[in-house]
Amino acid sequence: MDVLISGASIAGPALAYWLGRYGFRPTIVEIAPKLRTGGAAVDFRGPLHMGVLEKMGVLPRMRAAQTGGTAFRFVDERGAKLMEWPAGLAGGDLELPRGDLAEILCEAGADWTEYLFGDSISALRETTQGVEVTFASGTQRTFDLVVGADGVHSRVRALTFGPEERFVKHLGYYVAGWDVPNEWGLTRDMLLHNAPGRMIGVGGDHRDPAHASVFAAFASPPLSYDRRDPEQQKAMLRSTFGGMGWLAPRLLALLDDAPDVYFDQICRVDNPTWTRGRVALVGDAACGATIGGQGNGTAVVSAYALAGELAAARGDHRAAFPLYEQRIGRFARGTQKGGDTTGRFLAPRTARGIALRNWMNNQAWMVKLTFKIAADRSTNLDLPDYSGFLRP
Repeated sequence: MDVLISGASIAGPALAYWLGRYGFRPTIVEIAPKLRTGGAAVDFRGPLHMGVLEKMGVLPRMRAAQTGGTAFRFVDERGAKLMEWPAGLAGGDLELPRGDLAEILCEAGADWTEYLFGDSISALRETTQGVEVTFASGTQRTFDLVVGADGVHSRVRALTFGPEERFVKHLGYYVAGWDVPNEWGLTRDMLLHNAPGRMIGVGGDHRDPAHASVFAAFASPPLSYDRRDPEQQKAMLRSTFGGMGWLAPRLLALLDDAPDVYFDQICRVDNPTWTRGRVALVGDAACGATIGGQGNGTAVVSAYALAGELAAARGDHRAAFPLYEQRIGRFARGTQKGGDTTGRFLAPRTARGIALRNWMNNQAWMVKLTFKIAADRSTNLDLPDYSGFLRP
């Protein structure tokens, strides 16, 4: 069977790997002209995440690329430490740059996956024989199944289920990131500074001491802006963070020369169902939470389950899709909850809120409790063993 997957980040390549192992023919379409190699560090935690990655055979390469974890150190205007989240809590069992992870996953399934870079899906039409797909390039092809692995702003979800505003809930904050020269001799740890409703920070690169990355968050109602206009986003960041102390003026000045800017809302995807007809959603397209929702671990686990159920059902999506949702739904929506409080943790809206967060997270019991909650969410699932369906 021919399966089209939209998105070449995490869930898409993981799904293509497993589909190929079961004898399907996966094709991945990615709007970017080439594989995205940038991005912040991502993490995996617990035996569930690590077990699926081990089954894929990618753990040795991932460990070779790991950062060792990133500590989050909140400082005052003079740079004195107020509170710190240790690397083990922030980075889980394995942390590595998102771009490295995407490359590793893509290469794992490269022998049986067709990649279409610089294109996207513009229309879907389901028939009794399959799904007729029209691409933005004008190309038309028919696939047996289509899977949206294209993130919280999923095009496949919009075409299949309806407009984004029906399913994506704004959680009161925006986040941004851009690369800068490492003028401060920073290591991989992240230094962060707050003003009420705002947070800006910078951290070093564990492999390139000349490179650093900025991470910012701010409280805001939903904003109207062009997601593909970085200059507009830069202007919004200058307006929002203007007047902050510490390193903020310099970080904003370096924004002028930043080749790329990540800018998005902290949000949660609430889709009641992840499948319709011959179309399915996986990863953030189905159940995303921008930060703190363990989305990367959920993506690889969900991809494993979706491919496994399709293999067990011999490609019958009518049998496989409901079982996929039943197995993963409760688990994924549980991990999503971690993203609901991320904005309030990063950038409390009041000075009192900032002080209270710092005090609470300086207590050993609070750090242990937070770690336990994250660990429980990442392991609350028993997965079937689909190895009997693997092709030699």
